[in-house]
Amino acid sequence: MTEPSTQAPELVVERRINALPPTVFSFFTDRDRWLSWQGEEAEIDPRPGGVFRMNVREGNVASGRFVAVEPYHRIAFTWGWETPDTPVPPGSSTVDITLRPDGAGTVLTLTHRGLPLDLFQSHGIGWNHYMDRLVVRAEGGDPGPDEGAEE
Repeated sequence: MTEPSTQAPELVVERRINALPPTVFSFFTDRDRWLSWQGEEAEIDPRPGGVFRMNVREGNVASGRFVAVEPYHRIAFTWGWETPDTPVPPGSSTVDITLRPDGAGTVLTLTHRGLPLDLFQSHGIGWNHYMDRLVVRAEGGDPGPDEGAEE
């Protein structure tokens, strides 16, 4: 008898953004630009092995390390929560973002791997919320204050 998997399938979120890949990429490599759509405080060192640490909201800190930084088409980092006894500790899952040119825009695909099954839905809600905010910001708008995702 095979044990049921507690590992979720890959979480994939895709958006088309009316901005070129170098612009979208900058929202993952520049701390202030990143904080304009996600997070309250952050330490971002976008190079392989560099630190990724962000107070996403209200003291919920995510952290990991950058594993790939390929200008204008891919950035990947490990991800986890610094909360005691979390099922997703720092560095235990991976977020991989690819950018594909699409005319005058970019198709962004975010793939989050390694999440426990019971946290798949909440991370999906969160990533969809933040990708919507990124679209607004990367297209030159203001997403407004982060009120958090509705579950």
